[in-house]
Amino acid sequence: MIFFYRFPVVVWLAPTIILASASFAATKSHVIAFGNWTTVQWIPGPVNDKPLPMKVRPLLVDGRIKEHTFGLPHEVTERLFVIRRAFRVNDSLPEESSAPRWQWQRGGWLLVDRVTARISPIALPDFDAFYSAASWYRDYVAYCGVSDDGKKVYAVVAQISRRKPVLKKTLAGESIPDDAPADSACAAPTWQRIPARVTFEPAAGTKQAFAIRGHMVDFVADDEEDEEASK
Repeated sequence: MIFFYRFPVVVWLAPTIILASASFAATKSHVIAFGNWTTVQWIPGPVNDKPLPMKVRPLLVDGRIKEHTFGLPHEVTERLFVIRRAFRVNDSLPEESSAPRWQWQRGGWLLVDRVTARISPIALPDFDAFYSAASWYRDYVAYCGVSDDGKKVYAVVAQISRRKPVLKKTLAGESIPDDAPADSACAAPTWQRIPARVTFEPAAGTKQAFAIRGHMVDFVADDEEDEEASK
């Protein structure tokens, strides 16, 4: 009687324990937060060795530092946000002492998932961590991209869910000299909500506006802008 009575109990409890453990693992939440701001020094250009102050703060997941960031985050959805990365690189030359010479640098953009706590870099075509100033709207980002040799500047609109840019247009007459300051490819583009439109203002060129329709981009002529403004 004792054996027969206990055996079904063990059999029925085992699936219950397994289901409870699986439910706990599925509902486990993560705490994502930012730490305190700290002022560090960074080198503002390839030919400029005079450091400038930059405020950085750690990105924490469950109380542990995962990345360092600067600037403010952009909320894409209730679940996702993007933030610029900051990191340290060893600037020591081979003939110098073995002690690392750490130097702060500005990195690209990170996508952070609040539910899974996953932090992943966003691949932005021709985005230059030094020269490009980005402007976000929803899951779109607009910026002036720079070619590898610095001789071409592009108007770029990218979307997080797409590998190829939604827009990539050469800005005629634009180039990046070696002594150009940070974020100097062009001013951060400006967005308009209805209709969805982004405007680029290159330093040496004329203002150009583009309408965003789904995954398509249409150039907006100056007379169309004047017509919209008069309504």
